[in-house]
Amino acid sequence: MNEALLRSLTPSVLGILVRRGADFAAAEDAVQDALVEAVRVWPADLSPSSSSRGYPMRDPKGWLVTAAWRRFLDATRADTARRRREDLVDEEPAPGPAPAVDDTLQLYFLCAHPSLTPSSAVALTLRAVGGLTTRQIAQAYLVPEATMAQRISRAKRTVSGVRFDQPGDVATVLRVLYLVFNEGYSGDVDLAAEAIRLTRQLAAAIDHPEVAGLLALMLLHHARRAARTAPDGSLVPLAEQDRGRWDTESIAEGVEILQAALARDRLGEFQAQAAIAALHAAAPTAEETDWVQIVEWYDELARLTDSPVVRLNRAVAVGEADGPRAGLAALVALDDSLPRRAAVAAYLHERDGDLATAARLYAEAAQKAPNLAERDHLTRQAARLNARRCR
Repeated sequence: MNEALLRSLTPSVLGILVRRGADFAAAEDAVQDALVEAVRVWPADLSPSSSSRGYPMRDPKGWLVTAAWRRFLDATRADTARRRREDLVDEEPAPGPAPAVDDTLQLYFLCAHPSLTPSSAVALTLRAVGGLTTRQIAQAYLVPEATMAQRISRAKRTVSGVRFDQPGDVATVLRVLYLVFNEGYSGDVDLAAEAIRLTRQLAAAIDHPEVAGLLALMLLHHARRAARTAPDGSLVPLAEQDRGRWDTESIAEGVEILQAALARDRLGEFQAQAAIAALHAAAPTAEETDWVQIVEWYDELARLTDSPVVRLNRAVAVGEADGPRAGLAALVALDDSLPRRAAVAAYLHERDGDLATAARLYAEAAQKAPNLAERDHLTRQAARLNARRCR
């Protein structure tokens, strides 16, 4: 219980320290030290009646703010290169109730500073705001823990002198929220619901069609989550999902938000992606999917982004709309090293009847899969086709 409480309090405590004058890197280190101390000394019982060891358990947030602030001041006193902060020594706040302010979205703006690359911004956000360990983030990115630690350290140094009057712009924050949602949607740590919550906050604060487009996209994807995996944890492809398990309320809300955004005639990539997701959601069965219109939306998305990943997804849609050979023709211009290209080629070759090539490509794609669930799915696809060929 204490771990969940500490994680929920971390963003607000971090935000309070930054507003009181701590730079981001020093504040993050101080909060982490305070969390370690809380784990060490807090009693297991955090009920209002508990006052074990004399700690004010009725106000755990205030305790964390005080402990973190003291550690920040201690670090400041020891850092002779930052003598200008010595004046803060006598400004230690008295213990007491801390304001109930959710600083999470504000911290996203800081972590998404334009001086950071998107991958560094996401890693820093997951570490400082999401509460993930460096090891968990490294596993999500399929890189060594030491590599991720260096990436996060560089990101912290980059923003160490940045104040809240120098936040990242909306486009950068949207990109970080989108990537965090994707990590929560497909990874081991569930961040999807939190990304949706923060995007709702951003949509309420900023009247921007792309913010609305991102919120619609998240809702439409999240609506299918219950049907994405089988009871044994294996992936269920979109065409095979039980559409009766889709969340119709989230779909209806996402479509409504998307329609209002599109009506403003300021198309952006998140709106285009949401339109594709809405077409999938509107089809009663996989066979009734309007692939022709999906191809048209992918054309718009390719025009907006010039992304090879978009062109890869477009090849799948072309294969459904005009036949597998047309889809394979659309793949020719894409680099063989593009992630998931082999899986797409395998699917199109299978639909075209070339089972030997499809099985080989499924096996190749499995070796490059970004996570265990996808690797298992592709391995099973290769085994299924090899078994068919041996009959």
